[in-house]
Amino acid sequence: MAITFGLLAMLEAKPGKGEELAAFLQSGRALAADEPGTVTWYAFKVDELTYGIFDTFETEEGRQAHLSGQIPAALGQVGPELLAKDPDIRPIDVIAVT
Repeated sequence: MAITFGLLAMLEAKPGKGEELAAFLQSGRALAADEPGTVTWYAFKVDELTYGIFDTFETEEGRQAHLSGQIPAALGQVGPELLAKDPDIRPIDVIAVT
């Protein structure tokens, strides 16, 4: 398995909405597990307002399928209520994996 594609999404919760954002991210785990092109999916917390998602893929097609999948659609629905600003989503190239 050659994991060379990734996505990094940084999310800033509105004040008082961090726990709700964390719960939303936890619910995304099941959606990511159902995506055949997603190799790994991590949701993480940096501080009370800063959260993120890191995903990996073997192919660009898998990455694009994820970007048009259920998790981004769900985030678009809850974003206005939970997020202080639009997510910062960046495609990345994975250069090393252990």
